[in-house]
Amino acid sequence: MKLSVIIPCLNAERTIAAQLEALANQQWSEPWEVIISDGGSRDRTTAIAEQYREKLPNLRIVDSSDRRGAPHGRNVGAQVAASAALAFCEADDEVEPGWVAVMGEALSQYDFVAGYCDLKKLNQPWAIKARTGGRLVDGWEDGILREKSFIKYPIAGGYTIGVKRSVHEAIGGFDESIIIGDDIDYSWRVQLAGTKLHHIPNLIVHYRLRHSLTDIYRQAYVFGKYAVMLQKKHQSSGIYLRLVDNIAPDWRLMGGEFLRIRRKEELGQWLWKLGYNLGYQQGRRLIVET
Repeated sequence: MKLSVIIPCLNAERTIAAQLEALANQQWSEPWEVIISDGGSRDRTTAIAEQYREKLPNLRIVDSSDRRGAPHGRNVGAQVAASAALAFCEADDEVEPGWVAVMGEALSQYDFVAGYCDLKKLNQPWAIKARTGGRLVDGWEDGILREKSFIKYPIAGGYTIGVKRSVHEAIGGFDESIIIGDDIDYSWRVQLAGTKLHHIPNLIVHYRLRHSLTDIYRQAYVFGKYAVMLQKKHQSSGIYLRLVDNIAPDWRLMGGEFLRIRRKEELGQWLWKLGYNLGYQQGRRLIVET
């Protein structure tokens, strides 16, 4: 095999067929495989995947239910992969036509690559505006996560990462203790170990956002909580500034913003900010307690 495409998943019956269909329509002259790393789905995820064995002859389904989380699923997939070139994508997105060939060729030149995400195909306009601060964006290189403190090292979003197995194994794979943000941590550790990240312009994935206000809030809360863990882990590398114990949102300002909300996307933006701030505060409390 010249490339192993690894998809961690859990209860992904609503979206995995679209991703597998997108992969089944890929064209590349070299042999490649798809590995579904299932974390213990209780829905029809694996049954749907089984239906793609004819369209994807080199499809394998492996069990990664012994530990919770996508990073463990990625690591299990990498352990059984038949190729020295590993590509990671996700069960709720869709790879662009040509993705496999572009990924395979990129990994023949570089040891660590990433792509960009398109938001328009799979998402309603209001949801895009809610996550991008009111702007429609053609592609982001770092998985919708970007803050000033991230500038020192670029990020490979978990929806499209390519890496040589030797590099992956040298850093011990994905950190399985970081359930959210493991792709950020992985990106930084690979680069801190001396391997440059190359963003490939035509390596595109159609990225799926949350489309309910409740899900937007919940995702933001978890992101905020795990951001503290990333800060603590990477503070010594200079990626982050020193953690500030008394950091807190300006609730009066947020209250004023809430009163000015007129559209659904504005409420989505506000809920994202609220969830992230509350999650961050919870993460800070857990750090102090431990």
